[in-house]
Amino acid sequence: MRLVADGTTPTSRLTLVKDLETDDGYAFELESPLFLAVGDRVAFEDDRLVVVRASKERLSPAGDWSTRCGPGSLQRR
Repeated sequence: MRLVADGTTPTSRLTLVKDLETDDGYAFELESPLFLAVGDRVAFEDDRLVVVRASKERLSPAGDWSTRCGPGSLQRR
């Protein structure tokens, strides 16, 4: 499923997330899987993942950046 991580686009269905890939070949790998509920919004702020629940609660799940393609793939960002 493609998620828009702009901080304003809400998720349309319950989604289990283990990692999030960007269009430029990076991935944010969560330390543990996370359920995104309908209406949650996802963003990256200062190189960390931020989830804003429909209730306005803000979460910042732990994880690390890596690359998925190109030179040095699977290296930490």
